Amino acid sequence: MSETVTHLDDDPGVARAPRGGRGRRTALIVSALVVVAAVAVVGALGLGGGGDEGADAPPRSGSTVAVTRATLTERTSVDGELGYGAEIPLPVKATGTVTWLPASGASVERGETLLRVDDRPTVLLYGALPMYRELGLPVAPSASGAESGESGESGAPRSDGKGPVPSGSTAPEGTDTGGAGGGTDATGPVKGMDVMQFETNLAALGYTGFTVDETFTTGTAGAVERWQKSLGLPRTGRVGVGDVIYSAGKVRIGRPGVRLGAAVGEDALTYTGTARKVVVDASAADAAWAVRGAAVTIRLPDETPVKGEVASVGRQATAPEGGGGEGGSGEGEATMPVTVTIKDQGAVGKWESGPVTVEYVGREVKDVLTVPVAALVALAEGGHGLETADGAFVAVRTGLFADGDVEVSGPAVREGLKVRIPE
Repeated sequence: MSETVTHLDDDPGVARAPRGGRGRRTALIVSALVVVAAVAVVGALGLGGGGDEGADAPPRSGSTVAVTRATLTERTSVDGELGYGAEIPLPVKATGTVTWLPASGASVERGETLLRVDDRPTVLLYGALPMYRELGLPVAPSASGAESGESGESGAPRSDGKGPVPSGSTAPEGTDTGGAGGGTDATGPVKGMDVMQFETNLAALGYTGFTVDETFTTGTAGAVERWQKSLGLPRTGRVGVGDVIYSAGKVRIGRPGVRLGAAVGEDALTYTGTARKVVVDASAADAAWAVRGAAVTIRLPDETPVKGEVASVGRQATAPEGGGGEGGSGEGEATMPVTVTIKDQGAVGKWESGPVTVEYVGREVKDVLTVPVAALVALAEGGHGLETADGAFVAVRTGLFADGDVEVSGPAVREGLKVRIPE
């Protein structure tokens, strides 16, 4: 028994496929898959033509940022030392035995005692002129009989300790008392800028009743007597050379150079200013930044930033340590001291001394296009470029690098352009 098999091709109701049709269909399917794969690769690489052609391509990894216009500042750091500055000897001109000293680090203001000599206070006043002569009213020369001790007249005691002033003698108000030597004569009133400086301090301390000028008058003497009473001193109305010391302002006591009970000397006491400052040993070959008035940033030991200003620059360079001489390495460079002041002392906080860093502006460019340094990519043909948000690459010229940003320029770069930071 035979079985009859009927093929569709033999069915007169079905259209015959051309011979070899199944092979052609397989080839067309494979070709279509190749084309689709190629288009996907082109879109992923950002090499397609129109914007719509790659719309279905997967997004590139990495964040995007905008090109911004800003000012870039390049900063350089140098080491410095926080403190109160170098200690300077106080010009003590009193003579005798030291009976009291202030504590090291203590602050002394106008009208306060710096030290006591023979239990007599030496007081701080403010001014630029040193105390170089005794100030007071004139004392007229005594009569010849009184000078020889033969006069029986009873007079007031002389303020210079040389005996009584004859009761019948008179002296014009404000007569000179002998200049720098502290002697007395009747040649005229004591006048000068030192008188005005002293009277200015008396008035600032609240002792008035005179005109602040260059002449020492009876009104000045009366104020001096009231001042002396407040200090526990004899009311002589005269001010000795060793009674006061002038400084530019409030002082901070340094290390004493003498012990209690010893004879006082000019180096008995040292002082500094009360404001903390920073001293930098700057390279003499690279100190163009150190210009008086230049703004800097000080980073304290705990990295707190504080604003500072260059106050002074030394004129003498110091030779490098261990360089050039016998046994030296020959390395290093000469340095010069640069003092940086701090206006806001409260910003320094608890710090009184210690190592700090001082940052200054090396270069600065204003109103330039910038991007984060991480956005730069190396181009195959050399140089740098940026990848835009749509995957295209544009070449750029780089300028100043500062604070993680870089200056960029080029015909295809504009403010607001979105660029990619690759991961």
